[in-house]
Amino acid sequence: MSRLLISTGEVSGDLQGGLLIEALHKEARRRGQPLDIVALGGERMERAGALLLANTASMGSIGLWEVLPLVLPTLRLQRRVGRWLRDHPPDGLVLIDYVGANVNLGRRLKRLSPSLPIIYYIAPQEWAWRYGEGSTTHLIAFTDRILAIFPEEARFYAAQGARVSWVGHPLLDTLEEQPSRGDARRQLGLSGDEQLLLVSPASRAQELRYLLPPLVAAAARLQRRFPQLRVIVPAGLAGFEEPLKQAVAAVGLDATVVPAAEANRLRPVHCAAADLALTKSGTVNLELALRGVPQVVGYRVSRPTAFVARHLLRFAVPHISPVNLVLDERLVPELLQEGLTAEAIEAAAAPLLEDGPARQRILEGYGRLRCALGEPGVTQRAAAAILDQLPASALPSISAA
Repeated sequence: MSRLLISTGEVSGDLQGGLLIEALHKEARRRGQPLDIVALGGERMERAGALLLANTASMGSIGLWEVLPLVLPTLRLQRRVGRWLRDHPPDGLVLIDYVGANVNLGRRLKRLSPSLPIIYYIAPQEWAWRYGEGSTTHLIAFTDRILAIFPEEARFYAAQGARVSWVGHPLLDTLEEQPSRGDARRQLGLSGDEQLLLVSPASRAQELRYLLPPLVAAAARLQRRFPQLRVIVPAGLAGFEEPLKQAVAAVGLDATVVPAAEANRLRPVHCAAADLALTKSGTVNLELALRGVPQVVGYRVSRPTAFVARHLLRFAVPHISPVNLVLDERLVPELLQEGLTAEAIEAAAAPLLEDGPARQRILEGYGRLRCALGEPGVTQRAAAAILDQLPASALPSISAA
C-alpha cells in the first residue's frame, strides 16, 4: 500500500486537487496498485477520496498585510501536520500551487527524508512573474519532478535544469460537463430576450473588500443600461453569501446570490448560459475562456501592498489574467488597482454584451487559447506520472472512517 500526501490551498487548489485525486484512484485501480491519499485541501478533495488532514481551501490571501491574520493559524496547522507526518510518513508528496506554504513543506520534508519523491503539479507561475531580477522560489532544489500545465512554464523550468513534463491544463478535462446553451438557459428560467451577467468577485476574504464594491457597482450600471440583463453572483466560499447580498443591495443591483455549495454544482450551467462575466484574476479566467464566456478582469490589493510591490519589490508583469499571459496579448480587458472603477468596468463590458467586433475578437482568441493549453486527458497523464514516481511499499491502509 502506497501513501500519497497532496497539499494545496484556496478554492482553485481544491478544485484541481479533486480532479487529480479522482484520476489517481482510477489509474491506481487500473494498475492494481493499492493507494491511500491524505490531503491538505478542501471538500472537493475529500469527496474525491482523500483523507483530509486539514481544510485549507479558505486559507488564501495576496499581499503583505493581508496575510498577517493567517500567520498563527498556519503555524498551528504546520505543527499539527508535522506531528501527523512523523507518525505516518508518506511515500510521495504532491504539491499543487499554494506557493508559500507548499515551498516550506517541500523543503522541510526533503530535509527529513531526502529520498522522498516530491512532485510539483501546477507550480508557481514564475515564468510569468518574478520579483526583481532572476528571483525564483528555488523549488527545483527539493522537487524531483514538475508537471507543467502551461507550455511556457515547462520551457522555463527545463531551462533551469528541472525534470519537467508538460501535461496540459486540467480544466480541459471538465469541458464535457457543460450543457448546451439552450438547456442551461431553460434551467435558469431565462427568456429569449434576456442576457445573463455573472459577477464572480472573490475566492478569498480580502477580495470581498477590495474587488466586490466596484464589480457590483459596475453590474448595477450595466443593468440600468441594459434592462433585460439578469445578474447572478455565485459565492466563492461558504460564508460569503451575506456580504455579497449586502453589497448587491447597497448599489441597488437586482441580482441572485447563489450559495457556495449550489454555485459549485451549477458552475457549468452558469457558464453555458452566460453572455458576460465580471471577475477577479485567477483560474476562473481560464475556465470562463474555455467555456466561451467573454469577461472583464479586475484586481486590487491594499494601497500599502501595492506601494511595496511596485516601488520596493519592483513587481511588474505584462498581464495579470492567465488568459492574457498564455497568449501574451491583451485579449480580455484588465483593470488594476486605481483603474478598477465602476465606470471603467462598464466602459469595457458594454461592448461585449453586443454581437460586435469586440465580442467576436475575444471569442476568436479563446479558440487559440484552447489550442495552447494542450489536449484533454490532463489529469490522467498527471496521475500516471505521479504513480510512476512512487516506490513500492507495504504500508497498512488508512481510511477516512
